[in-house]
Amino acid sequence: MKFHLLSISLLVIPQFFSLASNAAASDLVYDTDGHPLHPGKQYYILPVIRGHGGGLTMMPHHNHLCPLYVAQENMEVKRGLPLIFRPANSKDKVVHLSSDLNIEFAAVTTCVMTTAWRLGDVEAPTSKRYVITGGFIGNPGQETVSNWFKIEKLGNKEYKLVFCPSVCKTCKVLCGDVEVLNEGGKRLLGLGDESFPVMFKKKD
Repeated sequence: MKFHLLSISLLVIPQFFSLASNAAASDLVYDTDGHPLHPGKQYYILPVIRGHGGGLTMMPHHNHLCPLYVAQENMEVKRGLPLIFRPANSKDKVVHLSSDLNIEFAAVTTCVMTTAWRLGDVEAPTSKRYVITGGFIGNPGQETVSNWFKIEKLGNKEYKLVFCPSVCKTCKVLCGDVEVLNEGGKRLLGLGDESFPVMFKKKD
């Protein structure tokens, strides 16, 4: 009887670890090569659907040079600028789904501010909130709540970017998908209700 119980225990333990490992793997964000995204590494954010523009970049808007707005390249052949992901939990070695992230361009600009993303205020006359640069990196909390974004699973190999920070439990935030907004020939990223299917390609 003891032998049978021991045999069953030995069978259950590997299955338990297998299930735990699969659950942990499904919680990660993967690049186009099937590898988990790593904080500090550089990646291109590219559209999944062909013929809908290229990668992400920065550009001025409203005749103001700074801050720069996060935008999508109009031409599909352009990858845009590489980006870096920085989790709110600095101990994370990989990027997890639905976790708070700073996202910043790995690029230098003439603006005296960071290239980290932040959600801007409501703008007239569109009443839209656009993703702009000049965000703070790290220090999760009330003062930096507009600087945190998340990656959510959209399909088998598709993801979407969302703004729904959880770094401040007492803050009231308006959550939404990060979508592409067409403004006078520019493809600007902003808060909306339409998903922007993306994938992540590691910079060579």
